Amino acid sequence: MVARIFVVGLALAALAVPLIATEAAVDLSGLVTVSGRAAANAVVWLDAGAASVARTPNAVLRQRSLKFAPQVLAVRAGTVVDFPNDDRVFHNVFSFRDGKRFDLGVYPVGSTRQVTFTNTGVSRLFCNIHPNMAGYVVVVDTPWFATSDAEGRFHIVDVEPGTYTWQAWRATGPVASGSISVRAGAVLEVAWP
Repeated sequence: MVARIFVVGLALAALAVPLIATEAAVDLSGLVTVSGRAAANAVVWLDAGAASVARTPNAVLRQRSLKFAPQVLAVRAGTVVDFPNDDRVFHNVFSFRDGKRFDLGVYPVGSTRQVTFTNTGVSRLFCNIHPNMAGYVVVVDTPWFATSDAEGRFHIVDVEPGTYTWQAWRATGPVASGSISVRAGAVLEVAWP
């Protein structure tokens, strides 16, 4: 009898609690263009407001064939970036203006150095030994960001439905911004003239 009263009590309590419907997270796809042509290496992000802060895994920006790979790396603030030297020669990765300022010193093939990017902004990367090497780390304060591929496409995963301000950065232009209502099937088109 006590067990039956307990079960009935739980059922009544469940009815008294209002049901809260939440929409499932969706993926947001989009296209970046400059003067009507697909644009690679643009970083697109949604301002998160009070999004939860989850620990992000280390990101990797390699040095290979006398280039940074990828040339543009987007990360969330607080992310540690590994800089492995996968090349056949020594490198010296540094950033001396804008964003995070650092100098990793000269280090040999097979070595890895790390930098924690705590503040938002753009860090321009260079190699003191190889002046033709250039790259970027773009630090954003949101879990919702992506970098466009060679065809200008990007995908931002697991976005909570809602209305957001979006921003987009590219190395040779001003930051673009706008608003989007994110829902299943929404597409974001970022276009610079």
